[in-house]
Amino acid sequence: MAESTHEELARRVEGQTVTRWLRDAARDQSDQVALRAKNADGSWRELSYADYGRQAASVAAAFGRLGVGVGDRVLLFVRNRPEFHLADAGALLLRATPLSIYNSSSAEQVGYLAAHSGAKVAVVDDLGFLERLLAVRDELPGLQTIVVCDDPESRRPADVLLFDDLLAGDPVDLDAAVDAARPDDLVTVIYTSGTTGNPKGVMLDHSNLAWAVAGYADRIGEVAPGMKALSYLPMAHIAERMVTHYGAVWLGATVSCVPDQATLGAFLAEVHPNSLFGPPRVWEKLRAGILAAVASQGPEKAAGFAQALTVGGQAAQLRRAGAELPEPLAQAHAMVEQAAFAPLRQRVGLDQMIYAFSGAAPLPADVAAFYQAIGVNFSEVYGMSENSGGMTWSPYEGRPGYVGKPWPGTEVILADDGEVLCRGGIVSHGYLNDPQRTAETFDADGWLHTGDIGEFDADGQLRIVDRKKELIITAGGKNLSPANVEARLKSLPLVGQAAVIGDNRPYVVALLVLDPDVAPAWAAGQGLAATALPDLAKDPAVLAEIERGVAEVNEHFNNVEQVKRFAVLGDEWQPDSEQLTATMKLKRRGVLSAYRDLIESLYA
Repeated sequence: MAESTHEELARRVEGQTVTRWLRDAARDQSDQVALRAKNADGSWRELSYADYGRQAASVAAAFGRLGVGVGDRVLLFVRNRPEFHLADAGALLLRATPLSIYNSSSAEQVGYLAAHSGAKVAVVDDLGFLERLLAVRDELPGLQTIVVCDDPESRRPADVLLFDDLLAGDPVDLDAAVDAARPDDLVTVIYTSGTTGNPKGVMLDHSNLAWAVAGYADRIGEVAPGMKALSYLPMAHIAERMVTHYGAVWLGATVSCVPDQATLGAFLAEVHPNSLFGPPRVWEKLRAGILAAVASQGPEKAAGFAQALTVGGQAAQLRRAGAELPEPLAQAHAMVEQAAFAPLRQRVGLDQMIYAFSGAAPLPADVAAFYQAIGVNFSEVYGMSENSGGMTWSPYEGRPGYVGKPWPGTEVILADDGEVLCRGGIVSHGYLNDPQRTAETFDADGWLHTGDIGEFDADGQLRIVDRKKELIITAGGKNLSPANVEARLKSLPLVGQAAVIGDNRPYVVALLVLDPDVAPAWAAGQGLAATALPDLAKDPAVLAEIERGVAEVNEHFNNVEQVKRFAVLGDEWQPDSEQLTATMKLKRRGVLSAYRDLIESLYA
């Protein structure tokens, strides 16, 4: 597939805006289903692209009546549902700036983001979301109006509007709104969850997103309108916005909304999407569930599936290299494909997948290899909010452990110390109201300094080695990458999260959090009486199994990098907590603070 040149992409994105894509889709694919969501009875309600455009225009008119104008901010504190897309697009049609808050945010966090962004109007999901916003409303003099999506018993305060109220009245003129928009209008502010300090508001304009989506479309090639996608990650996450909001409108995709990430498996099995993005934890849990289901069928089935994976892995490796399969391997692969992999993909909902990809955090290479072995076209993407979510990606050339080649029309290089630098139309102009941190991240020559250490292979694919600021230096002066060790540890079936400690210490230790789904099922399969995580964390059989796994992990590292002691935790680390960011990256300071005494005991 020939990649577009920078000049071709520049012509394609010139003058493009998100609102133009919506207007064109509403006109050219008017009857195509754009958005779907489940009703309470399990049936689907659907909006066509014509509905999408018309209702977004009605929301825009309502926002205008509420005083929203050019450059004003509209806060969206909403689950994955059609109302998010309508509110976001409605704000854009006024040249206002919509921005999202993570669903798990506390009242204090909601207040900070509403105040920092200067939001004039807020749209919240239901009364639980509303309660968190009302708790800090007195601290937000600039917040003039609140709208709630669900209030079936009319328990909201009298001055809080219902989202259905926004759909009443005459819409704005869609063509006029599109003509008024400018490519440098601010489209959203993505607040990075951050591992330290207050979140930074990444400013993205229409031009940034046009470059990002054009590159995305260039990489995936020609796809038919109506490509099925699932929207389940928070819309405060740049990847979800890119794939199922901006990118979906550009491609004319059909987006099924998943309001609760815990139900992703059920939606996956019902919808059979054509593409799916997920952070590593999603793919790790899905793999763990598949392997647990196989193991529950007995040792013979488990051994047979392991043999099938070996065949599938060998076939995938040769195909990645562009080589023909030897006839014995081709025959063996045809057998396991028909007997094991095709039925598995159909049952799970991966059978219609054109491409599946992971990002937002390091993914163990063996997880990527697993999906490729069972016949899923799987790859990793590398990007940040600061570059519109995409910097390198090779969707059809995914190599386990690598994150692909530079985004079309984008420069990606390594600095002298190995730091990955990025420059191009996808790169943000900086952080909202934060010139100091903007200057620290974006240099005068237009380079975004990612803070990641990387290396390119001979084919131009990038591998991320570690975070620049997270390298551990032991008491003996040895440097090591905690992320690499943690990725291996999280590949152990019983381990859900891992934190490696060793900075200025004599040796490396680890905190291992039990997987809340896999560990109880494993224990039941072993005939253990305990099923609660705190009890399992002390069970001798669990500890012995994890000790065996840690020993296997240590074989992949040199002596300095090996985990010498570990502690198993029966806690659950939730997204957007003291231990994890909202995108499930490790908050090292939070972990060190919360488990200070336990860590010291590992060095006693």
